Amino acid sequence: MNVTGELLPLALGVAISPVPIIAVILMLLAPRAGGTSTGFLIGWVAGVVIATVLFAMLAEAVGLESGGQPSAVVSWIKLLLGVVMLLLAIKQWKARPKEGQAPKLPAWMAAIDKMTPGRSESIGFLLSAVNPKNLAMCVAAGVAIAQGGSHVLPLVVFTVIAVSTVAVPVIAYAVAAERMRGPLNSLRYWLEHNNATALSSCCSCWAWCWSARVLEDCDGAA
Repeated sequence: MNVTGELLPLALGVAISPVPIIAVILMLLAPRAGGTSTGFLIGWVAGVVIATVLFAMLAEAVGLESGGQPSAVVSWIKLLLGVVMLLLAIKQWKARPKEGQAPKLPAWMAAIDKMTPGRSESIGFLLSAVNPKNLAMCVAAGVAIAQGGSHVLPLVVFTVIAVSTVAVPVIAYAVAAERMRGPLNSLRYWLEHNNATALSSCCSCWAWCWSARVLEDCDGAA
């Protein structure tokens, strides 16, 4: 099994998360930019790592780590995740703002200016480890890592790619704060207005991919 090939689309699935990217941009443009954005990044990384490791350990505990042909349990997990992605795609599509309507963002974003590093860390953790889309990606990644045999390197590769879209703005702002204000504002505006459409399209794609993988597994087992 090519573990990296399994993990790459899953890591991109976590990375393509407009709400956390918008949140970290708003933090970088707020008065407490350094503390809150760093706290958010730490929570985001911790959530991805903890969720993935937890499900990798759980997969090993129930005997999904063996090589060879994918088991029926793994195929059912992929099918279930595909259904979850399809439902999320429908939900996001229905939630997209109508023409001329202002995008609706989570209420907690209004308090970002007054947010402490500790609270931003908690929000980062929840958005990465508890958010349904990201949790589904971490479940699939954990199972893939358990089946691959090797653990540390695949986990590092998955985590680095998954957190990159939150980490890059934080690092770039730390290096060149003033130069990044304009691009960050433009990116925030685009994400705010295209958040639901982008997520719906991505979730539909992942639902199709996981369904196709289940069919592949069934053909291979036949």
